[in-house]
Amino acid sequence: MAPKWRELADRMAERIRTGEFAPGQRLPHIRDLVDAGEGSRATVHAAYKALEAEGLVTSSRGHGTVVRPRTPLERLGMERYDKAKWRDGDEVAFIADRVASGRPHRRGEQTQTVSRVEATAPVAAAFGLPVGAPVYARARLVKEGERPTHTLTSYYRPEHVEGTRIVDPSPGPAGRGGGFRALYDAGYEIDHMREELFARVPTREEVKLLLLPAGEPVVELRRTTRIADGTVVEYAIGVHAASRFAWSYDFKVPDSARTP
Repeated sequence: MAPKWRELADRMAERIRTGEFAPGQRLPHIRDLVDAGEGSRATVHAAYKALEAEGLVTSSRGHGTVVRPRTPLERLGMERYDKAKWRDGDEVAFIADRVASGRPHRRGEQTQTVSRVEATAPVAAAFGLPVGAPVYARARLVKEGERPTHTLTSYYRPEHVEGTRIVDPSPGPAGRGGGFRALYDAGYEIDHMREELFARVPTREEVKLLLLPAGEPVVELRRTTRIADGTVVEYAIGVHAASRFAWSYDFKVPDSARTP
């Protein structure tokens, strides 16, 4: 037989899933559930902590326990990199996600710092460089309003980006069209890329930076971008709050048996 706190948590979770408690709505105060006979204060508190750990609610001082929003941003897998968006227009990748999701955006919602650093093992392997070789790191924190959604740090070989807008530390995207347009203007037109995704537990620093509630995992993205001859011109590592994105990939299904 399940403990009382678990039974209460399951009942509350079902009310959340059916919409009885809507996204953004505050759950009853603990004392109200105690007075209603749902259990002791310890039982109700344990049930609410379980709901928080399962990602259904958030708790904060002064706001109580609130049902989490269930309308994540649509994070486009391929269309966000359409050259027409950044080469011919000014729709950088994070803005493309907002447009696809019907959400407002401001360029200033992406901040950045640029520094020359020593390549770590993953970065060095991506570029075929020795560990410790100099590379540029362009680190961004992206927010939706005041809420962080993800971080993204792009790495570049110095000879590809020195003298370009990419190494300009001004807030916001790297000029019109962002980093890909800056590479294009420097003679490096991106041709294909590989994205690798995996979920993991966030570090303590990521919890603070992304304002993650208890139990929230992150999705780490590793992106390798190449030009037509196969040269790697960007290697990026992104860390995304898992519940704040819905990942979408739309592509033609390959049939290698028909390839000459």
